[in-house]
Amino acid sequence: MTLPTKPGGELTLRTLAMPADANAAGDIFGGWVMAQMDLSCGMRAAERARGRVVTAAVKEMAFELPVKIGDTMCIYTDIVKIGRTSITLKVEAWAQRYLSDRMEKVTDALFIMVALDENGKPKAVPAE
Repeated sequence: MTLPTKPGGELTLRTLAMPADANAAGDIFGGWVMAQMDLSCGMRAAERARGRVVTAAVKEMAFELPVKIGDTMCIYTDIVKIGRTSITLKVEAWAQRYLSDRMEKVTDALFIMVALDENGKPKAVPAE
């Protein structure tokens, strides 16, 4: 398997992996990584939808490498499809290793976000 050497998409979020985000072995919880990916998709999709969005689905996710305390989690997003009320994003999580310029891809997934109106009902995503 050839690992990618460069992130795809737009850098949407950078955050530091802290001890509170880790298990006893110093590995960052996968749920924390997924939460950062969800935050990133929410920000990017809300900007595109010009309003509130929610996560409707996450398509298959596998963790290729661990994230350690002190790593900088870098989340990249790319809008790959816009439906009537949905926005599909390809999201990649990369770890910039502690005190290093080395970047390694941790995981990726497709997130499907749905635009909502003020009553919480699906609404059309505006044309660009």
